Amino acid sequence: MALFTDGPASAIEDLAAQDSQLLNVASAEGIDLTAKLALAQETVGIELEGLLRECSGPELRRVVVTPALRLWHTYRTLETVYQDAYFNQLNDRYSGKRDQFRELGMWARERLRQTGVGLARHPVPRSSTPDVQQSSGSLPEGTYFVTMSWVNGAGEEGCAAIPMSVTMPSGGGFLVVPPAAPEGVVGWNVYAGNSPDGMTQLNPYALNPFAPWRQTEIPASGTAPGDGQKPNYLHPLPRMLQRG
Repeated sequence: MALFTDGPASAIEDLAAQDSQLLNVASAEGIDLTAKLALAQETVGIELEGLLRECSGPELRRVVVTPALRLWHTYRTLETVYQDAYFNQLNDRYSGKRDQFRELGMWARERLRQTGVGLARHPVPRSSTPDVQQSSGSLPEGTYFVTMSWVNGAGEEGCAAIPMSVTMPSGGGFLVVPPAAPEGVVGWNVYAGNSPDGMTQLNPYALNPFAPWRQTEIPASGTAPGDGQKPNYLHPLPRMLQRG
């Protein structure tokens, strides 16, 4: 699970899983789904931050994306997509979809209120992409994908960075240089492989956040990057007023 502040709580695949016609509608109406995901993230974040303040709760940066929160964001995004589509064409079919997803969004918010919002005691943000440089080594010629994640003092790992690719000549290696470490981070893990889905952890233990990692060969197997930090506990929310 990712932190809410790591980026949109759901992805285009989540939207399409809820509505099989979504991609066709977005293409026909010229709707940018990535922009709608970001807009929904902003509006959900504003509402969620207000609710946390109302109950003297913690900062938004500690919120972990749980299934209920992901659904709220998914339905809010779909509502905005069909609202846009309706205003483009004034098509009642689109307004029906808009209203349907608005109702589902209200249901998801209520589920979040009932279960509580997931929180991390010591949040670990998603890492930005590290700097990867060619060096000496024994790697076969080819393209390699590299990513990294931060680790806190409790051994909890944040979401991995977006992988970057590097092309190696025969007999080469690479040096991975982490970006500046955020507050609360004590180490980092590095992952690499021949494809974005085939990356495995290279380091046997968390690395010094100020030290680079040199890699000269890729292990045949290992641990894949995780899906982010899990919530340490659930925080209750006040009853939510219905929108509209």
